[in-house]
Amino acid sequence: QVQLVESGGGSVQAGGSLTLSCAASPYTTSTSCMGWFRQGPGKVREGVAAIYKSGGATVYADSVKGRFTLSQDTAKQTIYLQMNSLKADDTAMYYCAYLGWSGCTPLIPERFPSWGQGTQVTVSS
Repeated sequence: QVQLVESGGGSVQAGGSLTLSCAASPYTTSTSCMGWFRQGPGKVREGVAAIYKSGGATVYADSVKGRFTLSQDTAKQTIYLQMNSLKADDTAMYYCAYLGWSGCTPLIPERFPSWGQGTQVTVSS
């Protein structure tokens, strides 16, 4: 069972930036995908971004394209979500998720068996 530990959430004003990190242990497969989902107040959990361990290809939700950048350090089994130009609508609990096979898409929560505990991001307007 892969364990995921998130960090980096916090409060920021609209237009600001935050970086989230997620470290996986003890081992991630070469075919794995790691990603971020979020759940705002009264909303369903939605996919934000994901990255293939092999090759580093990324997928993004339309709502964050051009503002968020997902990267990875495969040696550290860690992914990083750089969030720029944050909006109030980005306010949510952000969860890291892991899938050992079958690719990152579709980026829907029910496909990912391993989850972190979540980190809160609050954007004030």
